[in-house]
Amino acid sequence: MLASPGTAVDSHCPYCALQCGMSLTRPRADVTAAPEVRPRDFPTNRGGLCQKGWTSAAVLGVSDRLVTPLVRGESGELEPVSWDAALDLVASRLAGLAAEHGPESVAVFGGGGLTNEKAYALGKFARTVLRTPNIDYNGRFCMASAAAGMNRSFGVDRGLPFPLADLGGAQAVLLLGSNLAETMPPAVQHLAGARAAGGLVVVDPRRSATARLTGDPSTGQPAEGVHLAPVPGTDLAVLLGLLHVVLAEGLADREYLEQRTTGFDDVARSVAGWWPERVESVSGVPADELRRVARLLAAAAPVHGGAGAYVLTGRGVEQSTQGTATVTASINLALALGLPGRVGSGYGAITGQGNGQGGREHGQKADQLPGYRKIDDPAAREHVAAVWGVDPETLPGPGLPAVQLLRSLGTPTGPRAMLVHGSNLVVSAPDANRVIDRLKSLDLLVVCDFVPSETALLADVVLPVTQWAEEEGTMTSLEGRVIRRRAVVAPPGEVRSELWILAELARRLGAPEDLAFPADPAVVFDELARASAGGPADYSGLSHARLDADEASGGSGLFWPVPAPAPGDVSDPQVTPVTSASDMSGHPGTPRMFLERFATPDGRARMVAVDHVGPSDDVRPGAPFYLVTGRVLQHYQSGAQTHRVAELERLVAEPYVELHPVLGFRIGVPDGARVRLTSSRGQVEATARWTDAVRPDTVFMPFHWSGIGSVNQVTTDATDPISGMPEFKVCAVDVTPVPDASLVALRQAQDPPGTGLDRLDQRGDRDAARRKKELST
Repeated sequence: MLASPGTAVDSHCPYCALQCGMSLTRPRADVTAAPEVRPRDFPTNRGGLCQKGWTSAAVLGVSDRLVTPLVRGESGELEPVSWDAALDLVASRLAGLAAEHGPESVAVFGGGGLTNEKAYALGKFARTVLRTPNIDYNGRFCMASAAAGMNRSFGVDRGLPFPLADLGGAQAVLLLGSNLAETMPPAVQHLAGARAAGGLVVVDPRRSATARLTGDPSTGQPAEGVHLAPVPGTDLAVLLGLLHVVLAEGLADREYLEQRTTGFDDVARSVAGWWPERVESVSGVPADELRRVARLLAAAAPVHGGAGAYVLTGRGVEQSTQGTATVTASINLALALGLPGRVGSGYGAITGQGNGQGGREHGQKADQLPGYRKIDDPAAREHVAAVWGVDPETLPGPGLPAVQLLRSLGTPTGPRAMLVHGSNLVVSAPDANRVIDRLKSLDLLVVCDFVPSETALLADVVLPVTQWAEEEGTMTSLEGRVIRRRAVVAPPGEVRSELWILAELARRLGAPEDLAFPADPAVVFDELARASAGGPADYSGLSHARLDADEASGGSGLFWPVPAPAPGDVSDPQVTPVTSASDMSGHPGTPRMFLERFATPDGRARMVAVDHVGPSDDVRPGAPFYLVTGRVLQHYQSGAQTHRVAELERLVAEPYVELHPVLGFRIGVPDGARVRLTSSRGQVEATARWTDAVRPDTVFMPFHWSGIGSVNQVTTDATDPISGMPEFKVCAVDVTPVPDASLVALRQAQDPPGTGLDRLDQRGDRDAARRKKELST
């Protein structure tokens, strides 16, 4: 039941994995009225919100909100229909395709913004009703390399295996490939301690807002850290060089390495050839700066009496064909300094999407079952099948990871239908033109969304679904903290929850009555908890009732694993059964992991030797510049939500390309002019912004736009061989001016081809730009 008007309800921001605490108040008796948003003191945001959070309620009532099912009619346009008509059509088409081509002919693509309950139900639906192995989600674009690296080294993947607030006490923080100041502004306050100690180290080819937190030596103010600006795609070489210095100068924690790790000797041999001067020749980072950073980190490590150090990675280094290797090298460096598994120190990966952590734990990934179990593990299959009430032999095996799945759509051996939930592939997938072509080749594309996103506009059937403030459920933050999402307003029109949609489709597709798909999120969570029991991500000691009771008593969520007690186990007062909402005597959760042992068979962390290779699409004649991509403060992911918020759209209304003034002058692209980026996959156009915050050999473009400004039309879909993550963050492009339309018209009317104005268009100096402007006016 919805709270009455004027009653504040505690919930969380719908955007990133920081999951900032906020309170929502419905101002009027109208149950669909947008709530008022106020920040709430919560450990991750401590009362702060970014611009996206402050304006989040505006998305609930956008003018083009989807409020009724749509089906593409004979006219080729999407037309409103009833729910029965839409679901009957979807079920009939899915059943027909499966009967003719097998269950593998249907694919499912999920999203990292879905609640834990919806992510769980989607994975269950794919594997028990559709019986298809072809399910993956957009978290493959986000956390796959971090997950692969942490699983390999630690035996489990939890983005931050410690509370985010722990960063505040650190003397040094090494931050690679993450622009926290723009992607998660409230998180910056947790870096204050490292900044005060001069220990914030940011590795980024741009002098981003986060890199500027290290200080500006030109101002004469005391430095708060160090900014390293490597050649794009060479972060791994920098990490190998840092570890080389740590070992060469005797700064490693030898006792920790002996007691808590394996594989050190192989790693030590592998970095022996990465002395600082060699790293400088590859990455451009000065050798003296490498030595300075290695010593700074070592001085902060507990073994040398420091207050603590952290190594953190983000998408900038993980979205790479050597992303898993880069994460592994980061972990190796942290282990050599004795950081993981110690209070106040460690390694972590900064999860991006709102439920990027929980979304990958409960069955959306191609190779996983709930509880972060492997789908090819017989014991895992047996356990989950028993919870679902099916024969484990009927469960499909591993499917294709996202990029391979998308490539296979509509091919002779690939899926002929796909259901998309919580993802805008047309904008967010790499090599977007090929993705669009594959989506168009499908016999059936069904998209669940709340606005007509670019992907929804390609669909045969569009189903309108609830969003954050209209639904109950749970999310899991970047720290592994399980928290409650609460409904404050009623959905408009005929909008339905995906849990209801999956239940209706299961019934229409002939699922047995005992194969339950409840629409109540609390009931779904209870089943999720049972399915996760004993797995790496164990939620079995949790329920909506317990999370509500925890919050009512002043708590702020519980960190997994939170196991339930074994039947009859009363030996530990911390693991007694949770019998009511007021019973808080269950397992207290695990804020800090690895304090006693790692989640490996022998309890030791695995150090794995890796080497630098470089990006798959390196600079060359015809594509002589690096392109790096990223986010801006005001927009989120594909922009489907934030472009519909007038306040955010006014602040950053169009895509742009950052380029160094030296590069702009050399190629004849003035500040504010149109510029074209061309790769072997396509081309994009945007407005040029001159800035010395980017390297002269590099251009930067955010990825929040579609159409001619969609940067993923030029990015590569080459993937990491272990994680399957695409190499979004670096590729080779040519950068050229876009001829002014008025100048082109003037040339065509007054100047024969090959004469003055045509030659002028090729010149790359300021005088040429000035003369072109004069002629065009």
